[in-house]
Amino acid sequence: MNDNTQPPNDEGNQHSQLALLRERRFWPLFATQFLGAFNDNAYKNALLVLLTFGTVSWTNMKLELLTNLAAGLFMLPFLLFSATAGQLADKFDKAWLVRWVKALEIIIVVLAGVGFWLHSLSVLLAALCLLGFQSTMFGPLKYALLPQHLHANELVGGNALVEAGTFVAILLGTLIGEVLAGLDGGIVWIVALCFIVAISGFLTSCRIPAAPAPAPELQISRNPLSEAWRCIGLARRECSVFQSILAISWFWAYGALLLTHFPLYTKTVLGGEEGLVTILLAVFSVGIGVGSLVCEKLTRLRDKIVEPGLVPVGALGMTIFGLDLALGVPANTSGSLQPLADMLYRGSTWRVLFDLLMLGSFGGLYCVPLYALIQHRTQVEYRARIIAANNILNAVFMVVIAAGAAAFLWIGLSIPALLLCMAVLHGIVTAYIFSVVPEFLIRTIMWLGLRRE
Repeated sequence: MNDNTQPPNDEGNQHSQLALLRERRFWPLFATQFLGAFNDNAYKNALLVLLTFGTVSWTNMKLELLTNLAAGLFMLPFLLFSATAGQLADKFDKAWLVRWVKALEIIIVVLAGVGFWLHSLSVLLAALCLLGFQSTMFGPLKYALLPQHLHANELVGGNALVEAGTFVAILLGTLIGEVLAGLDGGIVWIVALCFIVAISGFLTSCRIPAAPAPAPELQISRNPLSEAWRCIGLARRECSVFQSILAISWFWAYGALLLTHFPLYTKTVLGGEEGLVTILLAVFSVGIGVGSLVCEKLTRLRDKIVEPGLVPVGALGMTIFGLDLALGVPANTSGSLQPLADMLYRGSTWRVLFDLLMLGSFGGLYCVPLYALIQHRTQVEYRARIIAANNILNAVFMVVIAAGAAAFLWIGLSIPALLLCMAVLHGIVTAYIFSVVPEFLIRTIMWLGLRRE
């Protein structure tokens, strides 16, 4: 079924993906999502740093429990409200909804400021949970807006820019949040920065062109759990769409596990100080961005709207470099942590950095075509609810993998062993998906020119 909100001409053939950043049908949405991702991570990481180094002054709760509680509160809305977010995005104008969501972000930042002023952990955690809710509401809007404002052959490029921008925003938010939290009077700077970014995000959202509701007659369900199951049922109607959602969910679970365990990997395996954690995060994020942007170029080589054949290539690269990251463990013979300058003199450190760069690059090559495929093959009437199903399964996968990793480490197994298991599991999961949807492998063979179409 054709999307009746799709731009009518085909001017998308005439320019590269970067040209979209100059067009009003794309740049306000890109800027809005970039600023939102930055704020989420700046606040979340600043809060975690403050709690890590001042737990006693905030609460009697153990740090390990507090950290997991904070992460759980941020993820909980994705499980509970993604389906409702998808319904709202299908029923109302998406640009109008984005403005309301960004206005909510301003209120949340003010609430966080009150929490810091009152020195109230419960208020700060409530603000964190509300930020998760705000992100939950924004997710279906963002990915359902793209195919309404972009030409079909711009979907890969648009998604590539969004994914690259998201990871750059995560990186910047994480670094700046941690730096500000360590300064004297850092709380004031954190609140001021988050407030300015929230205001900026609202202003850019006001520039997003109208995106008419595809299903204005839709009745909003009052039961978010039953609606979540209904959204997943809608996704299952098209096998390639549902398997793409599973593949994306696995990607986010794998990536979240890596990001979560960078500090422990740096300390116990590499023997480096905290400065190296920043380098690992930066290299991995840059890799994701590079891989995402390359997708559009490789898709254009075959003059396709979406090229599913890139997904197995990305999956294979992730498996290979994931295995090398796990197996190429440098020998840490020193009992003390080494400064960053000394670590960068080691060849083994550069091997780890190269593995992370390539793992991220192939990860970008893997996930961008999957997002574009979901958008392209989903009917406009329930596209946002399909995106909501994706968000729900993303959250489920991340929670399950996080719990499994915690149990894995609790019984005494090592970080390299955990990474090895994840790399092997990645190969198994993706092989299963490609066996269910042979189109991925067939398109890879065609893309490589080994078989005529």
